[in-house]
Amino acid sequence: MERIIFPFPLNKKLKVALTYNIKPEEKDPSLLNSTKVNKDELDDMFAEWDTWETINALRDALALYNEVVLIEADNNAFENLKREKPDIVFNVAEGLLGTSREAQIPAMLDFLNIPYTGSDPWTLTTCLNKGRAKEVLTHYNIPNPKFKVIKKVEDFIPSEFNFPIFIKPISEGSSKGIYNRSLVTSPEQVNGTIENMLSQYKQDLLVEEYLPGKEFTVAILGNNTEAEVLPIIEMDFTALPEGVNPFYSYEAKWILDAPNNPLDIYICPANIEQQLTEKIEETALRTYHALDCKDWSRIDMRLDSSGIPNIIEINPLPGVLPDPRNNSSYPKAARARGLSYDEVINSVLAAALKRHKLI
Repeated sequence: MERIIFPFPLNKKLKVALTYNIKPEEKDPSLLNSTKVNKDELDDMFAEWDTWETINALRDALALYNEVVLIEADNNAFENLKREKPDIVFNVAEGLLGTSREAQIPAMLDFLNIPYTGSDPWTLTTCLNKGRAKEVLTHYNIPNPKFKVIKKVEDFIPSEFNFPIFIKPISEGSSKGIYNRSLVTSPEQVNGTIENMLSQYKQDLLVEEYLPGKEFTVAILGNNTEAEVLPIIEMDFTALPEGVNPFYSYEAKWILDAPNNPLDIYICPANIEQQLTEKIEETALRTYHALDCKDWSRIDMRLDSSGIPNIIEINPLPGVLPDPRNNSSYPKAARARGLSYDEVINSVLAAALKRHKLI
C-alpha cells in the first residue's frame, strides 16, 4: 500500500506555531509534593494536558522541515499569536474551562485569520458536548447507544433504560469522569452516583445503555475523499485485572496502564474479519464527515448485541504520546500503517496546508 506521508520538504521553510497546554506539575514540579494540592484532583483536572515529553516531540517533528515557535494556550496566547504571525499553527491545546475550551485557540486563530491544523470551533465544541454530538449522529442515522442528558437527579428515570447503563460527564476527555463505578448494573446502584458526579464535575451527565460487544478505536488522517482510516485498534479488556470493568476507564488508562508496566490492551491491526473491518471503516468515515472533522481525528466505537458498530466517542483533537511504550492510540495506529511519529505529525500538518491551499 502506498504510504500516506505528504510531500516534505517544501520549497521554503514555514513558520509553524505549536499551541499547547502543559500539565501544571511539568511547569512546577513542587506541586506534586505540596500538601496544599490533592494529587488525584490535579491528575483528573489536567488529564487532557500534555507533558514536555510530548510537546518536545511535536516540536522536534515539525522542526525537521520548518521553523517552530511554541505558544502556550494561556492568557497571553492571543497577543503572542498576533506578534509571531505564523504561517500556520499546529494546535494541540485542550483548554481548561467550559464546553468551548478546545475551541478557544481555533476561535482566536479564525479572528486573526491564521490557518491551523485540525477542526474548527463548531466541530470541537460539538464533539466535546457528547449529547449534541449524538444528536448529529442520530440525524445522520449513524448508530450510537440509546442515551439521555441528565441535568439534575430527577431527570433520571430507570424505566427508560435497559440495564446495565453507563454514566459519564457530558464534556470531558481522556477518560476524565469515566471510572470503574461508571458502569451501573441496577437501578439501586444508581443511588448517589448521579448526585455525586453532578456535584464533582458541575456539568450535565450523559447516561447511555451499555453495549456488550468488542470495543475499537479508529484513527483517521486527511480530508474529504483523501481521508484514510489507519489500521483499526481492538481493545483487549482481558488484560485488565480481575474486578475491573471491561472498558478503558480513568483507572485503567492512567493508573493501571503505566509506561513502566504497560497493559497489553491494544491489538493493532484488530483481529477481526474483513466484513467487520469494512463496516467499522465506513462508520468511522461517515462520522468523521458528519461532524465535519478536519485533518485528523480518533473515533471510538463498540459493538452492540447484534454486532453493529456504535459510536461512543469522537475526538477531533487526539492525544499523541511519543513513547511507543504508552498506549497512545493515534501514534500506535500510525506505526501499524508504517508511519513514524515524525511522519504522521508532518502528515497532519501537510493535510492542513493542502486544505488551506498553502501547498
